[in-house]
Amino acid sequence: MTRTKNNWRLGLMAGAVTTALVTTACAGAGGGGGGGGDGEGESINVLMVGNPQMVDIQELTADTFTKDTGIKVNYTVLPENQLRDKVTQDVASQAGQYDLATVGAYETALWQENGWLHELSSYADGDAAYDSADLLKPVADSISGEDGKLYALPFYGESSFLMYRKDVLEAKGLEMPAKPTWDEVADLAAELDGAEPGMKGICLRGLPGWGEMFAPLTTVVNTFGGTWFTEDWQAQVNSPEFTEAVEFYVDLINEHGEEGAAQAGFTECLNAMSQSKVAMWYDATSAAGSLENPESSKVVGKVGYAPAPVKETENSGWLWSWNWVMPKTTKKADAAAKFALWATSKDYEKTVGEELGWSRVPSGKRASTYEIPEYKEAAGDFGPLTLEAIQNADPTNPGVQPRPTVGVQYVTIPEFQDLGTKVSQSISAALTGSGTVKEALDAGQKEAEEVAKNYQNK
Repeated sequence: MTRTKNNWRLGLMAGAVTTALVTTACAGAGGGGGGGGDGEGESINVLMVGNPQMVDIQELTADTFTKDTGIKVNYTVLPENQLRDKVTQDVASQAGQYDLATVGAYETALWQENGWLHELSSYADGDAAYDSADLLKPVADSISGEDGKLYALPFYGESSFLMYRKDVLEAKGLEMPAKPTWDEVADLAAELDGAEPGMKGICLRGLPGWGEMFAPLTTVVNTFGGTWFTEDWQAQVNSPEFTEAVEFYVDLINEHGEEGAAQAGFTECLNAMSQSKVAMWYDATSAAGSLENPESSKVVGKVGYAPAPVKETENSGWLWSWNWVMPKTTKKADAAAKFALWATSKDYEKTVGEELGWSRVPSGKRASTYEIPEYKEAAGDFGPLTLEAIQNADPTNPGVQPRPTVGVQYVTIPEFQDLGTKVSQSISAALTGSGTVKEALDAGQKEAEEVAKNYQNK
């Protein structure tokens, strides 16, 4: 269940993230919110990322959770990059503005070792209906501490796969391989570019951010044989393999990708795919539910799904979950825990399915989800493939060489937030012609070498 391969690293991470963040986060201290409440549990403040699943929970909360418990939920919803900045500042500075927040396994691993999070196993184990054993092991392991306790509860889990328009491929006389390679995907993108008026061959994230562009791009780096760091902390950002992967990614976007790629993240690619503006999209498995939502998508029933493309590795999908964490600064722990248990429960999944549609269930976290007849029917091809992708993801060995930390699409050190974002900004500039991939990665190599000094010879 460890996310780093030696315990000393997490102690160093704790000090590093505190030093890096507290000085910039103090402006948030003393603000209203969860930490300043009266402790009666009548309301809680929740910070969450603005993904479709979060829009759904906002819609359902008042008539379900609040009606049943009397607890009002005050939501703050932000785009992914802004969410990460705000929640990191709040938790690191101990500002106590929020009682719960959505974060990934990356933050959970670092923050629980720093003593910033409530453990949640006692709440989950104390609720017989919750059924912690039903949580998918790869997801549960990624948010558990060295003590075996859960320090987050998963809202939904995901890996990554390739989404494509079955009807467009068929019209062009093309066939998606059962397990595509990236070279095959590039060939298909060239054939599909312009297949319909205004349609591009593929959408790939070009928006800067360690969790935006570099979520998919690091999986490409992995399967091309690259890595951010070797096991002994030698930086590899401008290595031949890393460079080949990034050049491939940038060239594919420039030649056959979406318009305005440098500003296209998950949301923009979701819109492009659902509005029939692109023929393929490589991204999170959780996107499939939105693509099959007739209220917002024009491509319902037209999308096929294939495993994450590969080159040198057997699999290349990432492993991620959006999870509810409870900062220790909350004075409303019991109320916050009630919400987190409800939001990640079997009953909540049933409510989403019955009220909003079964394709919109926040899946990827519970084994039982994939046995619900209504969900199995609604999930069609993407449900089993999502489960397979999550189970096949290997955070301990995602590439062709040993790694210094555990993680597929990120490096579990606090410096990676800044490092990944800086390198992505330079690559995004290369997408617009304001620089080259070589310049971006040479600069990134210097940044990575400075980071590596913190961990070498330890």
